[in-house]
Amino acid sequence: MYLYLLIEFQSRVDQYMALRMMVYGGLLYQDLIKRGKVLADGRLPPVLPMVLYNWSPRWSAVTDVFDLIPPVPGLVEQFKPRLKYLLIDENVWTDSELAPLKNLVAAVFRIEHPASPDAMRGLLSLLDEWLADRPDLRRMFALWIRATLMRKAEYRIVLPQIEDLQELNVMLAERLEEWAQAYKAERKAEWKAEGEALALQKLLKKRFGAVPSDVLAKISAASLEQIDACLDLVLDARSLDDIFGPTTC
Repeated sequence: MYLYLLIEFQSRVDQYMALRMMVYGGLLYQDLIKRGKVLADGRLPPVLPMVLYNWSPRWSAVTDVFDLIPPVPGLVEQFKPRLKYLLIDENVWTDSELAPLKNLVAAVFRIEHPASPDAMRGLLSLLDEWLADRPDLRRMFALWIRATLMRKAEYRIVLPQIEDLQELNVMLAERLEEWAQAYKAERKAEWKAEGEALALQKLLKKRFGAVPSDVLAKISAASLEQIDACLDLVLDARSLDDIFGPTTC
């Protein structure tokens, strides 16, 4: 007997995901029947519908199609469709909790949000080891990881068409220094912006007292250039409006 995994990757909450998974499951079963992949006694093999969610906010959609339909009095309530999917929400787990787990789902989560370029290479090496006897999964993961790296703007990396984990790891090693330098530069810019934002908040508090929440929100959302412009205005400003007015920073 085989267990089929019906996996859907989601980067946004879909209110009707339960309905989508029911449709996907029905189409899968129809295809299995058409191809003669049913069990020996004619029954259908089990299918586990699974949704992997990798964004924020937390998943809020119902996980059973039954709950998409309001209660109905009488006989009809008994015949409302039911199909539940297993929700795996990446936001629930931290990298330190996932690291000890030797399973592919944990690896997928960590690849989606690697702590550093070196961490990514370590994950590729683990997958290469775990899937040594599964060339089909090695190819699938290589294609997916390449697509993941290419679509994330923060990686700023271009990779040729690759269909093997080991080859992908070698190619990534060649670009690791370039990626690491970009990563360090980006983090340095973030640290500088955070430091200057904190300095601006302290200066404002010293000059004008408690800083209103809307001003703190503006500082939090400001770019490094905008924060620098605000710092230049602090000493001569008579009020917060002189700094955060419509014609200033």
